[in-house]
Amino acid sequence: MLRFALAAVAALMIGPGIAAAQQGPLHIEIDDGVIEPMPYAMPTFADEGGAGSMAAQISQVINADLSGTGLFRQIPESAYIQKFTSFDLPVSYSDWQAINAQALITGAVSTQGGKIVVKFRLFDVYAGSQLGDGQQLAASPQSWRRLAHKVADVIYSRITGESGYFDSRVVFVSESGPKDKRQKRLALMDYDGANVSYLTDSSTIVLAPRFSPDGSKVLYTTFETGFPRIKMLNVGNAAGTLLPEMPGTMTFAPRFSPDGNSIVYSLEQNGNTDLYKMSVSGGDPVRLTNSPAIETAPSYSPDGSRIVFESDRSGTQQLYIMPAGGGEPTRISYGDGRYGTPVWSPRGDMIAFTKQAGGRFFIGVMRTDGSEERLLTASFLDEGPTWSPNGRVIMFTRESPGAAGGAKLFTVDISGRNLKAIEGVGGASDPAWSPLLP
Repeated sequence: MLRFALAAVAALMIGPGIAAAQQGPLHIEIDDGVIEPMPYAMPTFADEGGAGSMAAQISQVINADLSGTGLFRQIPESAYIQKFTSFDLPVSYSDWQAINAQALITGAVSTQGGKIVVKFRLFDVYAGSQLGDGQQLAASPQSWRRLAHKVADVIYSRITGESGYFDSRVVFVSESGPKDKRQKRLALMDYDGANVSYLTDSSTIVLAPRFSPDGSKVLYTTFETGFPRIKMLNVGNAAGTLLPEMPGTMTFAPRFSPDGNSIVYSLEQNGNTDLYKMSVSGGDPVRLTNSPAIETAPSYSPDGSRIVFESDRSGTQQLYIMPAGGGEPTRISYGDGRYGTPVWSPRGDMIAFTKQAGGRFFIGVMRTDGSEERLLTASFLDEGPTWSPNGRVIMFTRESPGAAGGAKLFTVDISGRNLKAIEGVGGASDPAWSPLLP
């Protein structure tokens, strides 16, 4: 399958479950258990002047971010005993303990100098104390959703001890039309499917977009010349440039190095496909593999020292790791079936992949030595995982069978729980998650 063969997909890791004490310091510790999500209360943020419906909208996005992780469960406002009419109202901890809220979030929204201003506090209900300092963030009215995501990131980080992932974007291939005449164009969206915009038109096939480490550029495979070529596009103005090519070759499956200074990719020449590297500033490409096999879907380790890739040098599609400068690769996949589209975890300890076995496709993860393989999803066609910036959630493509079937984006927690579709984006494939936005 073309996308399975060419796409270089992002990463994921095995995520343990959730452990949180019912009493004691407010904290979610990611560990081996799987228990109920932490119950929290968040009254709709108060309007302190000029916010209008924006206060409720921001509150809804924050709640959707937190509840959508599967780590938190919002207690309905109808159950609240204490009513927050003012941001400075003292907290009646016994009222929140009575409804079993472990965390309380309070906030207010106002307009100041043409900006939306949000201030908020987080409280540990059982300890009867505020958790950290209150914060105030501001943004233009057009960026109110980003403001909400940033608030949710702060809350998530304070409770879990990990960085958040809500203020981020995803580049993907938007798909429309029947299966035999599918139109594709590059698109951007917020991590939750909101604010979709388009970077290219549908005049040519596009595949496997990948963000640069700073999120300002995207690499992808285009067929605009009639053959696969690598193109680099500026996210800010959608201006694109085809990368240099060697005559008589095809290039595809590109990915940036962690420092953003070079690109690793596949190059096909005379029926043979190997991995190459080139500088983003130009210069001659450097050959990294030299094998009669098909070698593709390369992905760097976070420190840039190694590359994982897929190859059929053993006779079937498997995963290999080699030094970033080339050298003898080591096979790491030994389970039943075929393995492809490997991507290194942002934390460096896991590799995600697509697996095909028994007539089904799976999204899975393994340690970098190939041990502890786990399959997280299974369907007619699941492929192309991509890591959230904190390595805690996986987004991937799921395609349904039949003439009327189509591709959709899904997410799943790294423990294999909390599987859900990204709504509102229509047909979509080949997702790649950005880093957190500045």
